[in-house]
Amino acid sequence: MNRSTLSLLAATTALAALTGFAALVTPGEGGTAAGSASPALLPVERSSLLCPAPSTSELAETTYTSFTPQDAKTAGGGKTSGQQDGKEAGKAELKPSAASKDATTAAAKKPGAPQDETPAAGQEDQKEQQARVKRDATAGKAVLTATAPGTPVAAEADGAAAPPLVGLASGSLAPGWTTQQTTLVPAGGARGLLGLSCTTPDTDFWFPGVSTAENRRDYVHLTNPDDTAAVVDIELYGPEGPLKSQLTDGVGVPARSSVPVLLSTLTADPAATDVTAHVTTRSGRVGAAVQSAVDQLGSDWLTASAGPAATLVMPGIPADATSVQLIAYAPGDTDAELKIQLMGANGTISPAVQQSIRIKSGMTASADLKALTGGEPGSLLLTPAQPSQATPVVAALRVIRGSGEKQEVAFLPASAPVGDRATVAGNTAKGTTLFLTALGKETAKVTVTASAGTGGGTPATETYTVKGGTTQAVTAPVPAGLKGTYALTVETGSGGPVHASRMLTQPEDGVQMFTIQALTNDGSRVAVPRAEQDLTVLD
Repeated sequence: MNRSTLSLLAATTALAALTGFAALVTPGEGGTAAGSASPALLPVERSSLLCPAPSTSELAETTYTSFTPQDAKTAGGGKTSGQQDGKEAGKAELKPSAASKDATTAAAKKPGAPQDETPAAGQEDQKEQQARVKRDATAGKAVLTATAPGTPVAAEADGAAAPPLVGLASGSLAPGWTTQQTTLVPAGGARGLLGLSCTTPDTDFWFPGVSTAENRRDYVHLTNPDDTAAVVDIELYGPEGPLKSQLTDGVGVPARSSVPVLLSTLTADPAATDVTAHVTTRSGRVGAAVQSAVDQLGSDWLTASAGPAATLVMPGIPADATSVQLIAYAPGDTDAELKIQLMGANGTISPAVQQSIRIKSGMTASADLKALTGGEPGSLLLTPAQPSQATPVVAALRVIRGSGEKQEVAFLPASAPVGDRATVAGNTAKGTTLFLTALGKETAKVTVTASAGTGGGTPATETYTVKGGTTQAVTAPVPAGLKGTYALTVETGSGGPVHASRMLTQPEDGVQMFTIQALTNDGSRVAVPRAEQDLTVLD
């Protein structure tokens, strides 16, 4: 044993004698400590949200509502995983991104064009220039700031100049932080009620239900929250397989910036009505959401589907839906044969219009389910036709209400269960419907809490019992004395998995405008290994 080893051993022994020795213990390790120290579930200390630019219409009216639920485990002076002696009260802010490229500059380069040339490059018109100047002037200033959990805060923005936002919450504001972006465009080619729960950054997204058809204008908005650039790949899959891409170098998204990309510019292949987009990052991470405008049908946001799975739920088809279109994609090497079922108010049935769908590997398939619900609200369930042949897929619904010139479109991707808790903000006293679906045979109990309003009000709580295999559409509880908009927090108690969504409706010139957002687990807690004294490491 050399002198260095002796010195190190002596120092370690002295340290252990004075302070003890802390060792991280994880489940499954040997020793007495491992048997008594499972990971602790602690509130997260930081949360990030990304809101894309809401609209290019000068008529757009956008409302942001931000909210963090009051956590019973930290409300009485408890601490998040990053708080020390209660010093970090926390704050949640949404700020404009540092820069925003116009969609034309993010489009694929024309075949044979110089490397530094893009369609319409340098052709920024006066309105675009004014919007850019306004964004640059407000960059760095918080659009919305929250300082305490339990009470929502709101901000408004009008016109096409509203920028994409990058948000960060810390301390007590981080666990379960959510922000709703709702935009009303009363007229024009992109008219509609567009709703979006601002997304968390990630590296992999699936968007079944996009299109490159001439009557669609689908932009995927890529927002980078970090201080380094991200590079993003976008792959498109149609009914016949992959669409040949003109974008070989990926899409560069500068630090703390947002880039909208018109999907139809990414391929020279013939236009396809039903397409699946796969968005991945080569480097960095982004938030991603698709803004889709459909001629004669309005516009809305399409958020990412739940990851590939053999069983998928799309919760919240309105009772008065006049058309429901299923779009699905099988990303693996195996074809998928799926049963189509509707979970309605009284149970799960196989709809008469179509009971199954076959999805070939690497291809997008669709099914026109027409007026699927028959006047009752419901949720669509996809399961393997043969349980022994479970093939993962991704899926989404395109839902239409109304008829003739009064039609309106919304999108409903497959979503994960609520889990312990989920929250959605931006609810209004009228026109808010909550869909609750209990998957499986077990009856589920669900507690729904309405927060105070952005301008005042008293929180209210309701408990619902949802039979297994059914969907309930309930008028959401409203806080007493409500002023402004408010948040809904859904918590599951006993029973099996619960899927949920929230629909906002707003009549406008005879059009029943609507938007639907799925509720998924808020990720408010993280497993942290416990540190325990373990002197056996010195043996």
